[in-house]
Amino acid sequence: MWPSKYSYSWNAKDVGPKRDLVGELASAVRNKTNLKFGLYHSLFEWFHPLYLQDKANGYKTQYFVGNKTMPELYELVTTYKPEIVWSDGPMDGKYTYWNSTQFIAWLYNSSPVKDTVVVNDRWGKGLKCKHGDFYTCRDHYNPGHLLPYKWENCDTVDKNSWAFRRNAKLEDYHTIQELLSRFISTVSCGGNFLLNVAPTKYGVITPIYEERFSQLGTWLAINGESIYATTAWTSQRDNITSGVWYTHSIIIHIIIFSLTSLKYTQKKTNSVVYAIVLNWPKNGLLLLGSPTLVPESTITLLGYTGNLQWNETDNGIKIQFPDRDNVKSKWAWALKLTNTTE
Repeated sequence: MWPSKYSYSWNAKDVGPKRDLVGELASAVRNKTNLKFGLYHSLFEWFHPLYLQDKANGYKTQYFVGNKTMPELYELVTTYKPEIVWSDGPMDGKYTYWNSTQFIAWLYNSSPVKDTVVVNDRWGKGLKCKHGDFYTCRDHYNPGHLLPYKWENCDTVDKNSWAFRRNAKLEDYHTIQELLSRFISTVSCGGNFLLNVAPTKYGVITPIYEERFSQLGTWLAINGESIYATTAWTSQRDNITSGVWYTHSIIIHIIIFSLTSLKYTQKKTNSVVYAIVLNWPKNGLLLLGSPTLVPESTITLLGYTGNLQWNETDNGIKIQFPDRDNVKSKWAWALKLTNTTE
């Protein structure tokens, strides 16, 4: 995907589009967005003759690593300076074969991105879920509970493939409701959600992928407050109603008082809990068991104007939802609970 001198006549500059696709992507991300720029890199190539030779030798030789993998990685980082190096390591070959520790030591101590770069955990056999700035553990990884480390759920729109498939059927793709369920539960459990899109060989994003990403964007435009800058709460899912996931944020209010020439600053914090409901409640009534509210608490619904009526019962907090036609969100509804007690 870039004009690598270690892949002569077998890169996107020499064949195919004849373009530096990595360079163009890096420029677009840095100049047109506020995103961090990261790169995916596969340590091995299934059918490369040098890799097959090392594999046949029981990984006691490093012809492929020394002539292909490591030179390319150093070249990638030096040329494009990614802030994320997302390595996809195989099940075969330990980190000692791949020279992973030497590369990561250089990355952290001497590389041009040593102060900002982060890496995942796929750097050789046996390292998944053990070493890295964040863990990916396995594809579609979602433990459903809090973990003591940073983690990521790398997921796909196509249920069966990371790559574009001409023969895929409509039922092979996740619906927007399914994607939101996977996304929201991941965030609720403190994880990062990485969603793969598979372009055609011509680089075209097909309509089904475009629709799913557009739907996610529409949902986030309404409910992003319950996702961005939030953290995991004490409970991840409700203990009464299934399909309800929680996130949490602290809102800080700075109040400045002026008295003659003196100014006083007071900081007030409010705890906000978001309950994201995957299924519209039957008869418009929702029962929550995890939060504890006080008389001063308020409940609002993102994408709807006004407070919701609620009352405390022996079984939990009963919340009256508004008329569905008056709510902006079409799927997954985020309740905002203020003045909650932990």
